[in-house]
Amino acid sequence: MLDETLKAQLAAYLERVTQPIEMVASLDDSSTAAEMRDLLETIQGLRSDKITLRLDGTDTRQPSFTLQRAGATNSLRFAGLPLGHEFTSLVLALLWTGGHPPKVEPDVIEAIQALDGDFNFEVYMSLSCHNCPDVVQALSLMAIFNPKIKTTVIEGGAFQDEVKAREIMAVPMVFLNGQVFGAGRMMVEEIIAKLDTGAAQRDAAKLSAKAPFEMLIVGGGPAGAAAAVYAARKGIRTGVVAERFGGQTNDTMAIENYISVKETDGPKFAAALEAQVRQYGVEIMNLQRVEQLIPATEPGGLIEVKLANGGSLMSRSVILSTGARWRNVGAPGEDQYRNKGVAYCPHCDGPLFKGKRVSVIGGGNSGVEAAIDLAGIVKHVTLVEFADQLKADAVLVTKLKSLPNVTIHTNAQTTEITGDGHIVNGMHYKDRATDEVHHLELEGVFVQIGLIPNTEWLKGTLELSKHGEIVIDAKGATNVPGVFAAGDATTVPFKQIVIAAGDGAKSALSAFDYLIRTPASITH
Repeated sequence: MLDETLKAQLAAYLERVTQPIEMVASLDDSSTAAEMRDLLETIQGLRSDKITLRLDGTDTRQPSFTLQRAGATNSLRFAGLPLGHEFTSLVLALLWTGGHPPKVEPDVIEAIQALDGDFNFEVYMSLSCHNCPDVVQALSLMAIFNPKIKTTVIEGGAFQDEVKAREIMAVPMVFLNGQVFGAGRMMVEEIIAKLDTGAAQRDAAKLSAKAPFEMLIVGGGPAGAAAAVYAARKGIRTGVVAERFGGQTNDTMAIENYISVKETDGPKFAAALEAQVRQYGVEIMNLQRVEQLIPATEPGGLIEVKLANGGSLMSRSVILSTGARWRNVGAPGEDQYRNKGVAYCPHCDGPLFKGKRVSVIGGGNSGVEAAIDLAGIVKHVTLVEFADQLKADAVLVTKLKSLPNVTIHTNAQTTEITGDGHIVNGMHYKDRATDEVHHLELEGVFVQIGLIPNTEWLKGTLELSKHGEIVIDAKGATNVPGVFAAGDATTVPFKQIVIAAGDGAKSALSAFDYLIRTPASITH
């Protein structure tokens, strides 16, 4: 089950276990159960003085196993094998159950322990999903630190009947007490906030009480992280307010073109960004959505940034690095069947469509790469591109055309995504040359048609291009004094991580130049 190298690494981690752990397995006669038993026996054998294993579990969801500190009443269960991307989640669960402290702020643990009620979470994941571990680890942490919270982590591939019955077509998918709680990537703070209705108000008051920053960066992607590092190195009070630190890089499977980094994946890259920013003492206010920018009333005055929770932050200069998000098709049925067959992440959700028919909308690099990836999993892929030819790199197009289970339709406009009221069953597209409408029978539709800037909240505040991008000059300055911008949200061409990072550094240097040349207003 585990090779010798992985066993050695796991053994080193398990040395950190200080409290006795009990694992109780509920097994059937499946091959997955045999593999689970092998895995659990390996874990127990690596730290037999602290970890015990029982094979007499009676849970109805089999194969599965619980992790529990000896004598505790907490409930954390893994159904199916937590390998692939979820092996780290298993290791962390073992460490936390065994008394090793998690790397989260103390107030997060306090907030978890303060939650009162009966919370029975079920989270469905796939082993290839790079967004799932954040949710799995968050809910595992909550179950370990609050006995009123029960968490079951379910590997969808091992429980296909459940996946089908609950119409799960996207992961991670979370149920609370039998009802849908949320889908997609969520951090522990977000989950707590949804359960604790008073948390947002308290958070708003705490943020509003903060002293003014000299430089406040809105957005925590590559541009925002680079800006924060460059600002902090100038010795000024710097803050980052972000809806999701790491931005779109969290959803990128492979990064192979960032100079000096041969290859990595998005979540690792995002974590490295945050670690470096924190190293410089930058104050990070994560999971905060900004709603309004109020310019200073006089040169050198304070700029106000208003948050969705009602709080506000003040700063002498602001860098906008809000990035971009996936573009929607805008066709009827897209919203209705989102996460019910309409998906945006082939790496996360592709395994749920094994042996099925899917389409990919979009013929750029992301669309063609998605089609190639899916072709190795699903029964058949139909790629639909609006333009009269594919826009992806030639090497990708050649690869795509070589695959036997791929059909390509160019000059085709998606007109509707259809379904039976519960899940997707097909799509309509129009041949733009003949106006003839065709129907495809499908179980899934993957949308890969590019990005749109996250700038709607800035309309009427500063100058935006016709595409909604923030208009900046060569130094990253906007038309509002003291406000700068960088990254995918701006008019800078070629939306690339390395370009965003460079622009983030440039905008911070420009903002610092503004600060030293503009005396602070004595009225603020």
